[in-house]
Amino acid sequence: MRPGVPVGVADPALAARLGLPRAGEGEAELLLVHQGGRLVLAGDPKRFGHPLAVDFVAGRAAHRRRFGGGRGQLVARACGLARGVTPSVVDATAGLGRDAFVLASLGAEVLLIERVAAIFALLEDGLARAREDAGIDEIAARMALVHGDATRGLEALVASGSVAPQVIHLDPMFPHRDKSALVKKEMRLFRTLAGDDPDAPRLLEAALDVATHRVVVKRPRKAPSIEGPSPRHVIEDKTSRYDLYVHRRLEA
Repeated sequence: MRPGVPVGVADPALAARLGLPRAGEGEAELLLVHQGGRLVLAGDPKRFGHPLAVDFVAGRAAHRRRFGGGRGQLVARACGLARGVTPSVVDATAGLGRDAFVLASLGAEVLLIERVAAIFALLEDGLARAREDAGIDEIAARMALVHGDATRGLEALVASGSVAPQVIHLDPMFPHRDKSALVKKEMRLFRTLAGDDPDAPRLLEAALDVATHRVVVKRPRKAPSIEGPSPRHVIEDKTSRYDLYVHRRLEA
């Protein structure tokens, strides 16, 4: 399903660019607004918790960059970042950009594709602030962002981003039936906005057509693979796994 929660935008110019209603027009339950020098998505705190923002400079992203485990991390291994090998990556389901930032911090050129307009706006704002920070500006410079639906026209979206699709990274939303998986209000807000991804098989098919070397699909560890061809390899940790669909070997 696609998201059903309406979003309003405080900035008229941003609203027009995103194709979203201005604040006060309609029955918006969530609002994109600038607070404290950054763009946030805010709603009823009892339902959604704290406002949601993308921050690559501090918080979780900064901690993971310093202490996450480098190229030993699951996402880095899945995407083929090994000694002497640093492929370019298209993150076709960018979300909040956390995996893309990890890959860029390890030297990869990364194209982020996001189809939900409000999430794209948060990513755009987070990247703009990262590019102005002397500590991570070089990392942010390796990250490009486009707004579009990767299940439709993936090849054109990749071409517009100037990043070779050696590896395509997919992290489609998986329907959670266990309410304990939604305890964190931040992810509850994100999932409410982004919805689930019943078109994941079509996304995988598109990625397999466009990727030159491999497609990697992030899944909950015990979840079924996406409908379609079987993965050639699987790597996992305690909570997550990656299904790997390999066309050819990555080389230095």
